[in-house]
Amino acid sequence: MENPLGPHPVAHAIAQALIEGFDKHYRLFRAASGEAKARFEAADWAGQQQAVKERIRYYDARVRECAERLHTEFHADSLDDNTWQQAKLLYIGRLVNHKQPECAETFFNSVTTKILHRTYFNNDFIFVRPGVSTEYIEAYPVTYRSYYPNDVGLRKAIRQIFLDFGWKRDFADLDLDVDCVMRAVLEHFKGTWPEAEANCHIQVLNSAFYRNKAAYVIGKGVNGHQEYPFVIPVLHNRAGRLKLDTILLDGGLISMLFSLSRAYFMADMQVPSAYVHFLRTLMPAKPRSELYTMIGLGKQGKTMFYRDLLHHLHHSADNFIEAPGIRGLVMHVFMLPSYPYVFKIIKDKFGSSKDTDRETVKRKFVMVKQVDRVGRMADTLEFSELALPRRRFSQALLDSLFELAPSIVEEDGDDLIIKHCYIERRMVPLNMYLETASEAQIERVVFEYGDAIRQLALANIFPGDMLWKNFGVTRFGRVVFYDYDEIEYLTDCNFRRIPPAPYPDMEMSGEVWYSVARNDVFPEEFATFLLTNPKVRKAFMAHHADLLRPEFWQRTQERIRAGTLEDFYPYPQNMRFSRRYPRALLAAAGSVEQAPAS
Repeated sequence: MENPLGPHPVAHAIAQALIEGFDKHYRLFRAASGEAKARFEAADWAGQQQAVKERIRYYDARVRECAERLHTEFHADSLDDNTWQQAKLLYIGRLVNHKQPECAETFFNSVTTKILHRTYFNNDFIFVRPGVSTEYIEAYPVTYRSYYPNDVGLRKAIRQIFLDFGWKRDFADLDLDVDCVMRAVLEHFKGTWPEAEANCHIQVLNSAFYRNKAAYVIGKGVNGHQEYPFVIPVLHNRAGRLKLDTILLDGGLISMLFSLSRAYFMADMQVPSAYVHFLRTLMPAKPRSELYTMIGLGKQGKTMFYRDLLHHLHHSADNFIEAPGIRGLVMHVFMLPSYPYVFKIIKDKFGSSKDTDRETVKRKFVMVKQVDRVGRMADTLEFSELALPRRRFSQALLDSLFELAPSIVEEDGDDLIIKHCYIERRMVPLNMYLETASEAQIERVVFEYGDAIRQLALANIFPGDMLWKNFGVTRFGRVVFYDYDEIEYLTDCNFRRIPPAPYPDMEMSGEVWYSVARNDVFPEEFATFLLTNPKVRKAFMAHHADLLRPEFWQRTQERIRAGTLEDFYPYPQNMRFSRRYPRALLAAAGSVEQAPAS
């Protein structure tokens, strides 16, 4: 009797098991993301944060589950090459009408590379390049809704955008909020509305993007050949009713909203590639890898990043070198000068002052992915068995890698295998920035540094090692923390004042006269290693002197333990409608004139 699965029944069964494993993953992922709307309506902020943390774990759990199934049912590690090749081809066939084919390909890679030795990591066995196009995949519900001001008027079109999200909370004053939106847009156009073209319309992503206490409405205005991106955050007011907080019209501010130094969004997406395509029209300079990561599809972001890296290596000729700055005691950092990322590996031996180990450091990096980074901690891509061309490494870097981390690096033919590393956006180390900064720049960046520490504290994060070298300055001028081997939850720390010395001469002796437990922190000591530069000290004391006293840290701990979840605005607070257009001014001035309908 002819086998209904054709000449490759095992390959068919493997392909089917893999697609079932991915579909289960995305079903759970989408359910968790879709429930963000209900959590927003219920003001369940703690639940929102917990859901983000739990969703991160889904992917690895499904990969392990699927790999175990392939081992149990098919003895996957002993299958011949032909079976794997056929399984890949048959899997592609199952993706022709799939709604998430690119993510399903990444899942295939994740499972098979967990089973096969790295010598199989080539295009015959995994998807190095995408096998199925993501163009023009139809979604239900549609990816974006369209509104036509020429038909109904601009004010009515804007108002309808927010009603169509169907939130189960009333707006405090939606008409007033729409008035604020129109005022801000008119100011953006320098006081004159552009003439409406025949195709004038507004496109809005069907799902709001949820993060922390906000729902972000994302869209663009289309008028002739011009497109105008916008993002409008929707918040709860003190009475629990909804309000539009501001409108972001600047591409740089919208891009910062999607910064990897912030927590991931939750959005209900049937076709994620369509959402990424839409977002790219708003932020054309933002890599697709970062957009996939920010919508919670970190593994797909990692796949896109690796493809971009391979492409860059093919079209560049410079060598990997050690990253500039002071060498870390735990991490060794290198970079490709022509590529805006750094590569970090954990050393085999740490500096004598570091009381930690490799597994603890890796747990800290996991912790950073799961917490709200509030725009102040760099996200990382974690890679295992990363193959890079050996000829692209300077000899000095090769020597240092084999000296400092021999267990992490291995030569394999023309490749240098990095068995485990973290990759993150490159920044200017803050200590190096301060060396050449003007007095005005010092003032600004020291304020940013202290503000970063405050915001991390409010998010229940204590950096541990607060040296300038452990912070970086982004291309947008923000100060971001990136050295995680000593971070702790703030509530796990014990902030103390240094007790008086038993007699005056002891203070001069250098001897410690008080007991110190592992998580004891003495803020008074910060000045000793942070404020040796007089200009830096002046700026710090002007803005952040309270960080040198335990009371600030203790008060913050009390707020966290009381369940207070702070508001973090990923845009300048002076842009908020409550500050730009106080209600009294709006009442006195009346409504904005209606924009022309045609």
